[in-house]
Amino acid sequence: MGIEYRRLSKEYLEKFIQMRITQLREEGAKEEIDLAPALRDYYDRHMADGTFVSWLAFDGEKMIGTSGMSFVEKPPYFGCPSGKMGLLSSMYTDPEYRRRGIAKELLDRVVKEARNYGCGTVQITASDMGVKLYSAYGFIHNGNFMQYKL
Repeated sequence: MGIEYRRLSKEYLEKFIQMRITQLREEGAKEEIDLAPALRDYYDRHMADGTFVSWLAFDGEKMIGTSGMSFVEKPPYFGCPSGKMGLLSSMYTDPEYRRRGIAKELLDRVVKEARNYGCGTVQITASDMGVKLYSAYGFIHNGNFMQYKL
């Protein structure tokens, strides 16, 4: 049976949230809070208004890969005259299925969503594991990303 790709819907949301938490833990998150309610609230609101999309990979009925794209808008600038940006997140593939092109296919699908939304750029804070994928796809490393935690 081949890999099947489906767009995230409420039907798959709980499993998607579980995989997102697994991804965050795998990337080193140590916080001991129940993040599921906040994730559920975010995805419910932003899927409803069209500012979050996700494509999922399945092997039969087993979810094996996820992707996510949040759409935000900021004042236009020379690098993004529309001001619309895609923020890539939730890129995760089950360890048993890695190195098979699944992440590239998921990435391609959410980048197309960003293009269709009118985004002028897509950004991600990449894990060490993801840098090769994003570089091969054409992402350019920008060392200017900074964050201020409130």
